[in-house]
Parts: sequence; structure tokens; C-alpha cells
Amino acid sequence: MTQRRICVVLTSRGNYGKLKSVMKAILAAPELELRVVVGGSLVLDKYGKVLESEYVDLPPIDRFVHFVVEGENLLTMAKSAGLALMEFSAVFDQLSPDVVMVIADRFECLPIATAAAYMNCPVAHIEGGELSGSIDESIRHAITKMAHIHFPATSEAKDRIIKMGESESTVHCVGSTSLDVLNQLELSSLSEIREFQLNHGVGDVVDLNPRDYLVVIQHPVTTEYGQAYANVRETVHAIDGLKIPTVWIWPNMDAGSDGVSKALRDYREELTPRHVQFFKSLPIELFGPLLSNAGCLVGNSSSGIRETAFLGVPTVNIGTRQNGRQRGKNVVDVMYDSDEITHAIKRQLEIGQYPPDHLYGAGDAAAKIVAKLKSEPIRIQKQNRY
Repeated sequence: MTQRRICVVLTSRGNYGKLKSVMKAILAAPELELRVVVGGSLVLDKYGKVLESEYVDLPPIDRFVHFVVEGENLLTMAKSAGLALMEFSAVFDQLSPDVVMVIADRFECLPIATAAAYMNCPVAHIEGGELSGSIDESIRHAITKMAHIHFPATSEAKDRIIKMGESESTVHCVGSTSLDVLNQLELSSLSEIREFQLNHGVGDVVDLNPRDYLVVIQHPVTTEYGQAYANVRETVHAIDGLKIPTVWIWPNMDAGSDGVSKALRDYREELTPRHVQFFKSLPIELFGPLLSNAGCLVGNSSSGIRETAFLGVPTVNIGTRQNGRQRGKNVVDVMYDSDEITHAIKRQLEIGQYPPDHLYGAGDAAAKIVAKLKSEPIRIQKQNRY
């Protein structure tokens, strides 16, 4: 039996969390063969090297790819994308995948999809068709036009992909893959994250009593590059004034990350907050229970749109990074203003848990994806349907 070789590319902690269930399902399918390529922030110590955590269960890695240029500004992001195009072209030439799997809208995902398409490797795109802020939306839609099979998370996203000229037979609404992992975790227990706190992170160990702590994740917005420091300082003022136990997770590697990081370093050095513990990164195996038991998620991560809706966790979404994205009733949107942020957090804590919302699926996406990868004809030649 000839196996279809599927290459899964992991370049960030979010990629790993979203693709873990897909990799597991591919490994369980005799018709498919898994190839794993790791690069980006996952191979850099400054972002925590999350895959080296003892809590991570990862298949064998076929290639490591280094393409990130130091600096986290607009120039280095563009140069990193160029290096990614060259490096992944070589990797795909060596591995000869039948399908290259790309997820969402990170800046490096576009050169990965480009390299695959140029080399006649069909591209499977997860989470296409969604609206969002920043350069991310343009990247997401550009990947859609390069992809040969599509796995959007919502019916609205599916409709948008078809309206972009993609053949309806290639577009399969499956839900969000990150929810699969949450379904497989023991979310009620905080014992492992409490143990992790003792030997990791920066700052005092904060108490994690269910619903009595905050989780903050605020990434840079590339189209607001010059405002990254000032924007995060507003969140800092709100969190410092509330004095609620808080786990603050470091930003991703997008342009502007240096400004966000500087704001957090200045906060630690100037005020030495005793109620905030900082982490470079957390694997989904720890992040899932942490998020599920939080009183509120604060920031602009897509986790505040997808996973918190599924879990019913209150979210305060700050700024423009998630503009246009479908959200549940658990999300309150505010701008970069410490008073607005403070008021929204207090209000969300008063409301408490929301009913679970399956807007982004029920946590069975991987099985649906693998079923299509096993059986669907995937043609390298594309043609617009309008």
C-alpha cells in the first residue's frame, strides 16, 4: 500500500498546540506517513523551547530549520520570511512530501506555503477564511490562494473561501484543532502547572486558585509596530493596579515583540510586582488547565477567541489584533486604555463563567482532517471558480 506522506510544520507554540491532535491522528492512520519539521521560535531559547518540556509528547522530528533573524522588527521579519522560503524549499526537496500542512496566518506560513507550491507539493491549509487584524489577514488569504485543500474552522470561513474562488469540493469545515487537545486533557487539575511554577518563570510564585487568577497574553500588532511598547504599558498599568494573581506569558516573535518585551522588563525592574509571574512559554498540556480555570484571559491572543469560547472562560480582548474574527458572548473588546481594561476585567470577573460555545467546533477536527487526507484527490493544478 502506498502511503500519502504528510509534512507537518511547527514554528510556534501555537502551531504545536493546534497540530498536536492532527499529528497523532496521522500516526494512527495506516494510509498516511507523518513527517515533522520544526523551526521558528520553537528552536530558540528566548521563546522557551517549549518542545523540550517534559510535558510535551512529540513524534520524531525529521528536520530542524533555523530562519529567524534577531531583532523582532519589520525588517527582520521580512528577512526571516525570505530565509524561510529558501530553507523550507531545501527541506521539501529532501523529504518529498505529498502534502504540506500549513496553519493559520503567521508570517512564516506564507513562505512555507510558497515553497511547497513552487515545488509542486500540494498545500493543506487549516484555519483559512477568517478575518483578523494586522498583516495576518492578508497572509491568511494569500495562503488560501496557494492551498489545494482547505480545512476552515467555521461555516462562515468556509463560505468566504468559496467566495474567493476556491472549489467547493476542496473546502471542508472541521472546527478548530486546538479544541481537540483540550478535549483530551484533564482540565480540572492544576497540579502540574503548580509544580511547573516552582522551577520555571520569573517572579514570585503566584497562587492559582480556580477563577481567582488572570492569564495575560498580549502579542505585538505588526501594523502598529511603533506603538507596541505604549500599548502594552496600558495593560501593565491595569494589571498592576488590580493586584490580582496573574500569569503573564511572553509574546510571540512577530515584529514589535521587542517593544512588548521591553515593556514587561521595565515593569519587572521598576515595580517588582509580587502578584505577577512571567513565563516565556507554556506547552498546551499546561496551558489548557491554566486557561480552563482562569478567572479571565486578558490580551489579544486568538486563544481568547477560540479556546475561551469552547471553555466558557471570560475574555478581555485588547486592541485590533482580532478585528473581524467571529467571537462568542464571553469576549469583551476594549482599546489600549488602562481604565477600560481595568473596568472590563472587573466586570468579567463579576459575571464569571459563560456557557461553552461551539462556534469553533466540538473538539473533533483532527479526525475529520485525516479522513479527507486519506481519501480526497488533491490536484496540484488550481483554477479560480469565477
